[in-house]
Amino acid sequence: MSKLSRRQFIKHSAVVGVAGSIGFSSIIRARGLNEKLQVGFVATGGRAGAHTGASYQAGLQCIAFAEVDRTRWGGVLQKEGWAGATGYTDWRKLFKNHGNELDVVFVATPDHSHFAPSMTAISMGIHCYTEKPLTWSVREAQLLTKAYARNPNVVTQMGNQGHADSGWRRAYEYVKAGALGEIQEFHSWTNRPVWPQGGKRPDWISPVPEHLDWEAWIGAAPMRPYAGPHETIPKGLGPYHSFNWRGVVDFGCGALGDMACHITDGIYAIMEPGYAATAEPVVMTDPVIEQWPRGMVFKCTYRARGARPGFTTYWYEGKDKDGKPFMPDISEELVAEGRTLPTNGNLIIGTKGKLLSSGVYWESPALIPYSMNKEFGRPKELLERSPGHHTEFFMACRGEKPRDYSKSNFSYSGPMTASMQLINLSARAGKKLELNEDGKIVNDLKTNEMTWREPRKDWGPLEMKI
Repeated sequence: MSKLSRRQFIKHSAVVGVAGSIGFSSIIRARGLNEKLQVGFVATGGRAGAHTGASYQAGLQCIAFAEVDRTRWGGVLQKEGWAGATGYTDWRKLFKNHGNELDVVFVATPDHSHFAPSMTAISMGIHCYTEKPLTWSVREAQLLTKAYARNPNVVTQMGNQGHADSGWRRAYEYVKAGALGEIQEFHSWTNRPVWPQGGKRPDWISPVPEHLDWEAWIGAAPMRPYAGPHETIPKGLGPYHSFNWRGVVDFGCGALGDMACHITDGIYAIMEPGYAATAEPVVMTDPVIEQWPRGMVFKCTYRARGARPGFTTYWYEGKDKDGKPFMPDISEELVAEGRTLPTNGNLIIGTKGKLLSSGVYWESPALIPYSMNKEFGRPKELLERSPGHHTEFFMACRGEKPRDYSKSNFSYSGPMTASMQLINLSARAGKKLELNEDGKIVNDLKTNEMTWREPRKDWGPLEMKI
């Protein structure tokens, strides 16, 4: 049975509940196939553990995986029924050897390695869940958006799990109920980074551990020597694998890449803003060379759309040179009530009122001053609630729900990631960028070249159907 006909079988049986109704049951038994989605993983350690666990609980069958660090293979092989899965350190072998068998792939590598396996999966007709940020660069996000549109049988999801929560939905309902009037500003902040930033490239070289495939870890990025744990780095960690890569420009997207897909998610969901008209650094503690700055504040302006006026966003991350966290000024309404800002959150300012959401996932959105909530009441529920981020993805993959039931699919998360990465691009350029509605930089054409990085030879997508 072909890969496509197998997926058609799964989708049809989910709808009618009887495999034999389409005459495939004998073929399925003869080929040893069943209704379980067959899943592969590109990375099984760290954050990927959430996906191996969710897939196992949902009854998927892992047939193969790729993980550069062999000490992390137990995330698959120690699960009952998955011990027979084939393991690789090179993600390309996963697709070359099992592409015709896989229904679903999860990609949870460092940021610089998201694009190539994700594009390969979509182009091969394999459902794809990719961790946030969707891509390392602006252009990669735009290309995955195109691939999603070009391959209509593929279900996708980006791993900003808060998009399945009700927090931003309640904020949306406050906005649509008129509690804030016309939106003027969003202020979004995070307590990240909690890894080194603002530093230089390591001046030491270490032997590559036997359990680590450094060639595969580097992947599409420019090659550099391995550097391991060092006395200058806290907690006995190295500058790259397995955590501190987030602050390194070649591999990670800094605090913004780690957290903005969560913290600013509600802005994109509520406002549907498109690309920013401008993006500019307000404060940067360091120039962007080897690592992202220790702290920065960015301002973006967005165009009016239809009846909605334009608005401004501010992003705050890290600390200043004196160690003080970058955060917005405390609203006078909070001061009057003796309250302070949370360590992560959003403040929305409108012509009629303000709303504060605490935490990373838009938890507990409330009008401020808090006395306004009793006066205004709870807004009418306008949006369907999600059964869960992984659940909605699996339901769409099985055909139990439409393709777009997976709400952070690449038609949403692709443009969101591209827009977010324009802020990092402005940081790298160290200047204000002016953009047209397609996200092209119009005041510094040379900077457009920085929206794309050519993958290292042989480490780009195996297929690219756009």
